[in-house]
Parts: sequence; C-alpha cells; structure tokens
Amino acid sequence: MTGGPGGSPAAATVRERDALGAGALAGVFVQLKLSLLRNGLRQSSTRTAVFVTSLVFALLFAAGQLLGLILLRGNEHAVSVTVLLTGVLALGWAVLPLFFPGGDETLDPTRLVMLPLRPRPLVAALLTASLMGIGPLFALCLLLGSAFALAHGAVALLVSVLAVPLALLVCVALARAVAAANVRLLTSRKGRDLAVLSGLVIAIGAQLVNFGVQRLGESGGLSALEPAAGIIQWLPPAAAIGAIDSASEGAYGTALAQLALTAGALYGLLHPWQRSLTKLMTAPDGSTLAAAQESKARGERSSGQHRLLPDSRTGTVMRRSLRYVQRDPKTKAAWVSALAIGFIVPLFNAFQGSGSIYFTCFASGMLGVQMYNQFGQDTSAFWMVAQTIATTKDAYAELRARALALLLVTLPYTVVVTVIVAAVLDDWQALPSATGVALAVLGAMLGTGAISSARFPYSIPQDSAYKNVAPGQTGLAWMSVLGGMLAAAALCAPVIAATIWLHSTDGHAWLWSVLPFGALYGLLLGWAGLRLAAPMAARRLPEILTAVSKG
Repeated sequence: MTGGPGGSPAAATVRERDALGAGALAGVFVQLKLSLLRNGLRQSSTRTAVFVTSLVFALLFAAGQLLGLILLRGNEHAVSVTVLLTGVLALGWAVLPLFFPGGDETLDPTRLVMLPLRPRPLVAALLTASLMGIGPLFALCLLLGSAFALAHGAVALLVSVLAVPLALLVCVALARAVAAANVRLLTSRKGRDLAVLSGLVIAIGAQLVNFGVQRLGESGGLSALEPAAGIIQWLPPAAAIGAIDSASEGAYGTALAQLALTAGALYGLLHPWQRSLTKLMTAPDGSTLAAAQESKARGERSSGQHRLLPDSRTGTVMRRSLRYVQRDPKTKAAWVSALAIGFIVPLFNAFQGSGSIYFTCFASGMLGVQMYNQFGQDTSAFWMVAQTIATTKDAYAELRARALALLLVTLPYTVVVTVIVAAVLDDWQALPSATGVALAVLGAMLGTGAISSARFPYSIPQDSAYKNVAPGQTGLAWMSVLGGMLAAAALCAPVIAATIWLHSTDGHAWLWSVLPFGALYGLLLGWAGLRLAAPMAARRLPEILTAVSKG
C-alpha cells in the first residue's frame, strides 16, 4: 500500500539519497572553499598581506568584544546589550553580501549550473562551507561571549549549547539566502555600482552609531536600550540569545518558544534559498535583454535632461561629465558619497546641538573635491579629449565646462544644505554669512582642483571596485587632494576673517554682506584657477595622458 507523494517509497529513496549525498558534498565544498582561499592568496603578496591584516584585526576586535561581554556577566543590562548586538550582527550578515559579492567566490551558485547537483544537498553543502572564514569566526566569538554573559545555571548552559550554533546558522543562512536572491543583481553592472557604494554605507553607519551613543549618554545610559531589547529578543537570531536569559530566569517555556522561533526562522530561510537555487540553475538568464532595454530608456531620459545645455563645446563637455556621474561606477560612487556625507555630517551635528551653521562648508568642500583629478576619470580615453585641445583657449574651455557641470549640482546643493541646517539650529541670522563662506570655499576648491587636475593627474583603476589610485601614484593623489584643500582653505582666509570679525565686534546686522562678498570672491578664485590651469594643461597633454593611462 502506497501513501501520498510525500510518503511514497520513491520519495523516501530520494530523501535518503539526498541525505547521503549532502555529507559527501559538504566535504567537497569545504575542500573547494579552502582551495579557493589558498589559491587566491598565492596570486599576489598584496592579497596575502590584506588577508592576514584583516584576519589579525578581526581577531583582535573579536577578542575585545569577547572580553567585554565576559566582563558584562552579572550586569543588569547584559541582556539588552547582548540581544541588540546579536540583532546588529544579523543585520550585517544580511547586508554585507550585497556590497561585497566578490569577497567569496562560492556566493555565486550560477558557477555550478553545469554540475549534476540537487538543490537540497547543495544547500547543506553551501551552508557547511559558509561556516568557514573570518566572518563566521567573528560571529561565533560574539555569540559565545553573549552566552557566557547570560547563562546562569545548568539549564541555561544547556540552552546556550543549542542557541549559539542555531543563531550562527541563522546568520549564515540569511546571508546565503540574500545573496542567492540577488545574484543576478550582484553580477551585473548595478551590482558593481552597489559594491563601490559600500564605503557610503559604512560612513552613514558610523554617523548613526555616533549619534546613538551620544543619545544614550543623554538619556540615562544602557537602561534606555531595554524597550528595544524587549522587542528584538523575539526576533531571530536574537531570540536564541534571549532564550539563554529566559532559561537563567527560570522561564523555561519562554526559552523553549524563543528557541523554536529561531529554529523556525532557519527552516524558513533554507526553503526560499533552495527555491532560489532551483530557479537560478534551471531558468535562462534574461538579464542582458532587460539591461539593454533599461539602458535605452535611461539614455532617452538623459537626452531629455541634457537638452537645456548649449549646443557648443561647453555643452558637449558638460554632457560628458554628467554622463560620467550617471554611468561610471567610480565617479557615481564618489558623487553619491560626497552628497550623502556632506549632508549627514553638518545635519547630525546640528541635531546633537553641538554643531554650527558654518559646518555646511564641509558639504561644499566634499563636492569641491570632485574637481580634483578631472582627467583621471577619462582613463586612457583621454587621448580623444587631448585631440580637441590645440591651444590654451581650448584647454580653458574644457576645464571651464567641467567646472560648470559640477556647479550645476554643487551650487543649489550647498544652498539647500545651508538652509536646512539653519532651520534645525534656528539660526537664520547667520544664514547669509554661512552661505557666503560656503560659496567661497566651493569657488576655491574649483580653482585649486583645476590646477591639481593639470599638475598632478593620476589614474583611477577600472578593474577594481576598491582601488581609486593606480599602484605607485598614491603619493601623487595625496599631494593633489590634500595640497589643494589646504591651499583652498588658505585662499578663503579673507572671507573667513571678515565673518569672524563681524561676529566678534557685534556686527551681526552686517552679516548679510558676507553672502555677496563670498559669492564674488569664490567666483574670482574659480576663474583665476581655471586661467592658471589652462596653459599648464595645454602644455602637459602627453604627461597627463601617460599618468591617467596607468590603471
């Protein structure tokens, strides 16, 4: 007598074969992971040094976290800290595969489509292989420290033996499920753009952490975390850590429910992951056609946006510069990072009550840096630009158009950021002077950036998402950017001095005069910089082409 499909002898045979194959396949994948790591380290001494350095720093940080959690044992806020740390850990495991897809070659299951592998054993093998690496080791240290901080009694110790590996498996399965669901994106140009923007996420995260720490200090310390921890401890994998605390308190039913919730989350992650693997390894890849259609639509929209630019050399160069921002991953990452960080830093300082409206100069400075190394973004294609430059007048027109393209965004952006910060601080009286100083800084950055572009050009590698300077040109890049920024700050001294003098002599009624003074002074500095850079660029075209072609 046969049962339904799930209980038939054929289905039982398939399950037994999958179970036997999963163990053998897991061993193969572990060996594959080790081989990929070993062979990758053999490729270059630089990669080996980076890996060893990352490993040392990760272990030191993990050891510090482990020691801190051990010292937290017995503290009344231990459960709040450990539960929230586990929640942040899980969030990191979910997000990082989107920004660092190249960090693990086994994250892309489409490499295995030609092999006769069944989804269920493949999931088990990939999950096992994923437990090897710096990330899982760091997570294990944090989870062990959390368990030690919370476990009191034999039952809690037994619960922690189950909770720690369960929480680690949920983190790894979460990362794998996210990577498998987005593997088409991660292997496309959009995915490479996303990877380049990882620095922006880290910078924003650092600002949020800083803001959160300051708020905790103002609101009574760690006790302010208890409401959030009470919610997070029911969300896997933090629920597994919460189960240890529940068992320590004698609430065994609650501990069992939290463990069951975490186990259910693991089961719920493995099934979507398996479905994603099945789809990836059986469905055709139509991403190329979709990308082409999207690129065509984007090109049509871009043409409409650029129609307002003049039909001259200036308009052509401005269109090219703006298309770099839209399409080149490195240029796009630099612009988005500058826009976001330039807005977040003064705004967060304003919210904290310790900021000044003059912090908005940071926004104009971040965007002014984009003027530096203008020819580096052309890479070896700069030879086509060089063919159009025969005289100093041509070089001036080229640099002026690039500066105008940058001003199309930076000028309104600087004004908007200054107005928003003034509204947060309720300091409308200083708005004109702050805007004037910011515009002077922007003009100085444009002028010094044009000179640096002509005098200190360097190459931007296109084959690496994380290298912004070609080997051997790091000192040149630092000299270009840092020297130019210091020179710009010195050139703005008259506007800054006038603003300080008006504040110190109670001349607040005349602060409005800094706005036209700063705007005209910034315009003068930008024009002077372009005039000085033009003959230099026209004279050094071969040297510039050689410098920007090294990457």
